[in-house]
Amino acid sequence: MLGVTYRRKLLTYLGMFLLLLVIIPLIAIFILLGALTYKITEQNTKLLKITALVATIIDLIISLVIYILFDCSSKQFQFVQEHYQVNYFDFYLGIDGLSIYFVLLTTIIMPISIISNWKSIKENTIIFLIIMLLLETSLLMVFLVLDILLFYIFFESILAPLFVLIGLYGSNEKVRASFYFFLYTFLGSLFMLLSVITMLSLIGSTDFDVLSKTNFLYSTQLFLFYGIFIAFAVKTPIIYLNSWLLKAHVESPLSGSIILAGIVLKLSLYGILRLILPLLPKAFMYYTYIIFLIGVLTIIYASLSTLRTIDIKELIAYSSVSHAAVYLIGVFSNNLQGIEGGITLGLAHGFVSSGLFICAGGVLYDRSSTRLITYYRGIAQIMPIFSILFFILSLANCGVPLTLNFLGEFMSLYGVFERLPLAGALASISIIFSAAYTIFMFNRIAFAGSFFTYFWKNYIPDLNKREFNILLILVLFTIILGIYPVVILDGLHYYIYSVLFKFDSVI
Repeated sequence: MLGVTYRRKLLTYLGMFLLLLVIIPLIAIFILLGALTYKITEQNTKLLKITALVATIIDLIISLVIYILFDCSSKQFQFVQEHYQVNYFDFYLGIDGLSIYFVLLTTIIMPISIISNWKSIKENTIIFLIIMLLLETSLLMVFLVLDILLFYIFFESILAPLFVLIGLYGSNEKVRASFYFFLYTFLGSLFMLLSVITMLSLIGSTDFDVLSKTNFLYSTQLFLFYGIFIAFAVKTPIIYLNSWLLKAHVESPLSGSIILAGIVLKLSLYGILRLILPLLPKAFMYYTYIIFLIGVLTIIYASLSTLRTIDIKELIAYSSVSHAAVYLIGVFSNNLQGIEGGITLGLAHGFVSSGLFICAGGVLYDRSSTRLITYYRGIAQIMPIFSILFFILSLANCGVPLTLNFLGEFMSLYGVFERLPLAGALASISIIFSAAYTIFMFNRIAFAGSFFTYFWKNYIPDLNKREFNILLILVLFTIILGIYPVVILDGLHYYIYSVLFKFDSVI
């Protein structure tokens, strides 16, 4: 009894860790806002960058401590913070076997995104740092809140900082790209708001625990599914709803591309597992085959588009659409392998796509000011270290064994094949396509004859220490977790089993 009491008290105190995850970036924001009233010199700018970076690193350390103390054998929310009644919703924080991995992904990617633009952002640096810290706070709140209305609020709050980030620090058509991104995603999310309001009017609460114990009528589930899935379909994105993603990726600064590909695209994956699978099981089952069809069409469309593009950032963006479709259909397979594979592929894609965007935007574009693949042929002759790391990331992107991407893609496709063999066979085309467009891209950049005349006239250096370290970190995460994926799968097993058991009992 003393041991149980002690553990409960310990978990109560540890609940403060979740609050610290959110508060530390906000403290750094207030420090940066205070610095705006003073004359900023180059030395002060460097100090402010270090302040923002330290805040994100502290968050990373706290999230690792939470992961170490997390009990994977429990399906309950853990480290639950104080319960506050705020008007129509309940404000409290918690973490479970699903959200812990997305929190870790966020706290790993955010320091990397700040370091990636360490020298390239030279104007309005403080505003840039504030935007990055606001994004980290909003993203963490999406994964930590235990109320569906608050989930929607923070889901939408990400749009404003990203809109400003792309509009201020992007490339030539940055304003157009920022409006595309904002209007597309905001319009899609309004349908989810209708579903949230409907749940509130029917049940009288938007609490996750209360809603998970509710069995909505079949017709009601269909209506709620429409609103929620449209929002996540735009965020994934699926075929015909992906034009915003290409413009946002191509025109945004490097840190914006990293956050978009590494974290923001995973919000749809998290939302499906948090809202659709446990709350709307009958609609989930009814529309499974339609989602399979949409996913297969998205894979084929994005892969063919990737093969024909000559813009390296656009190529990686199309590749993200294809991989997002794979983990989308994996999650809708309604079996352990498919759901775990979808989550694993989402996490793996967060590391690999971030690394590829750093290679494209942080290394090649910063040195040559062009995104066209034609100008980069023969780059291995003058940048051998970069070529090696780029090659490893390219192999991971096409799902080579011993990488986390291989595990996630294999489990996702196996789950789909187990549910519907025809859909699994068609979706497996992604294996061939991903190898084709990724290796074709690497071959054109690294080899393809003598390097371009531009590189004779201008000295193009290999990776510096900062670039090498951040790429090496992403490569190590991809390979180590690919060789030893138990770190992720052990934590997912119990949570997914409990969700599927409840799912079967409802059906």
